[in-house]
Amino acid sequence: MQMQRACLGKEPFLYSHHGQKFRKQRRGWPRQFDTEQALDRAMQMFRNKGYHAASVADLAADMGLTVGSIYKAFRDKQTLFLQVFELYLCKRRQETRQALAQAVTCRDKVAVLLQDYAALSQGVEGIRGCLVADSATQLCALEEALARLVRQALDANQTRITAFIRTGQEDGSVDPGLNAEHTALLMLALLQGMRVVGKAGRQREEMMAVAALVLRLLDRHAAAAATTAFCSE
Repeated sequence: MQMQRACLGKEPFLYSHHGQKFRKQRRGWPRQFDTEQALDRAMQMFRNKGYHAASVADLAADMGLTVGSIYKAFRDKQTLFLQVFELYLCKRRQETRQALAQAVTCRDKVAVLLQDYAALSQGVEGIRGCLVADSATQLCALEEALARLVRQALDANQTRITAFIRTGQEDGSVDPGLNAEHTALLMLALLQGMRVVGKAGRQREEMMAVAALVLRLLDRHAAAAATTAFCSE
């Protein structure tokens, strides 16, 4: 709950149809419900059904609100999704930051990241899915403001992995011969693929085994044959 409050901030916010964030005045803001709880329930609905399949009526039922209350509080479904998506990203960033805190080398950081994705890609959590991965599969059908946020989230993940690889090459924990950007893109594709596969129901052991195999991409010569074409200059 503390994490969610930190992500929400002190004031509710909305988005314009151009994706610009602005603060909503408290006057007129319907406070007859718990905003944090409502957004969390909407998040689960969007994760389970996707943006387009989740109707406003579905969302209202899960959030414990009337359709009218949703429109008064969030303006429309797109604005609600934008708030939910930013909340989801904020929570994931904080969870990942905590998980990475104990890692020593940058190879260790990549290992922690892979294990984190593996844990989220199995069991009940795996079936619920990832809001970023699920939205990416619907990218061409999303409104531009939504699609832009999804692309930015994917780009941010790739940038982080690229930085880990480059720093790992400097500290000696990662093969210096790898193309950092291409390897990061390959890892991003595998991580997002793990979340998609997890929707079908997977066991923890098999997803952790996949994470261990992906980590070998960073080892000297271990993945040369598999990545030569992809990572060539």
